[in-house]
Amino acid sequence: MAGLESAYLLDWVHLNVGGTCFLTTKATLCKRRESFLHRLVCDDPDLSSAKDESGSYLIDRDPAYFSCILNYLRHGKLILNKDLVEEGVLEEAEFYNLPDLVQLAKERIQLRDQSGPRNSSINHVYRVLQCQEGELSQMLSTLTDGWKCKQILSMSQYSYGSGDQGDFLVVMSKDVTHMRSDSSPTIEQTEKAKEMLDRGARS
Repeated sequence: MAGLESAYLLDWVHLNVGGTCFLTTKATLCKRRESFLHRLVCDDPDLSSAKDESGSYLIDRDPAYFSCILNYLRHGKLILNKDLVEEGVLEEAEFYNLPDLVQLAKERIQLRDQSGPRNSSINHVYRVLQCQEGELSQMLSTLTDGWKCKQILSMSQYSYGSGDQGDFLVVMSKDVTHMRSDSSPTIEQTEKAKEMLDRGARS
């Protein structure tokens, strides 16, 4: 009986995660009984699942972070590639119901944030966009990826011509963290943004 159970756990399982195929053993996926993956491969009747044409389990999640999930189940460690962030691991660990990995990711985030100011600097990047009055509200409501509105300037006050009376310059900023060997602050902004901010401050 024990031999049959061991053979069962050594079965290979195909997973299609966000369009990327993974191959691992049932034993790996069953390491945490409370996890989503354990329930998936054990055909939990309360968990609906689907398979693609090759028979792989379909999971609509980020495949880049799934490698971290598999490695954690294999080794019990959080192994993070340099192009991934702890917040992404935390999100996936919560989805797959891996409380130990959730705690580990939170500890990593706390440790990173505590040591961050000594090893990184924030660069302030600016962009200047021109838009008409009717487009202004839509532009502001669709700002994404960390961009924030710094200042709105009416072009009419700079006498650019009668055709620009209804136009605006929108100065946007974004904070970008860079790893550095010292703690000296670095601020980068384009000459156009500097000029617009200086004019706005004097108006």
